[in-house]
Amino acid sequence: HVQLVESGGGSVRPGGSLTLSCTASGDAFNANCLGWFRQVPGQAREVVATIGSGAVVVSNADSVKGRFTIHRNTTSNMVHLQMNNLNPEDTAMYYCAATNNLGRCDLQTSFRFWGQGTQVTVS
Repeated sequence: HVQLVESGGGSVRPGGSLTLSCTASGDAFNANCLGWFRQVPGQAREVVATIGSGAVVVSNADSVKGRFTIHRNTTSNMVHLQMNNLNPEDTAMYYCAATNNLGRCDLQTSFRFWGQGTQVTVS
């Protein structure tokens, strides 16, 4: 049984910062890749950043480069997303996701396990 539990969302002013955290348990404990995705109502879900089992960042959306940093703690099996210099376009529901132990980090379809999401609002 997989569980991904996100925390850290909230409301912030433009230019502010937030850190999202996700704890993986169950089958996700051996996930090859963990990642953060976001979705605005009426729009497709998009990748924010993904990271492999060796804590190597695999992908990072152009819109967040230089502002968002993904970090994976392999000991605690947590993944964090540090978000700096937030702007209103970053407003979305943010989801933590995991692949299985063989999943590819660069394919959204490889992410089989999803958290419930945490809302980030910048205004």
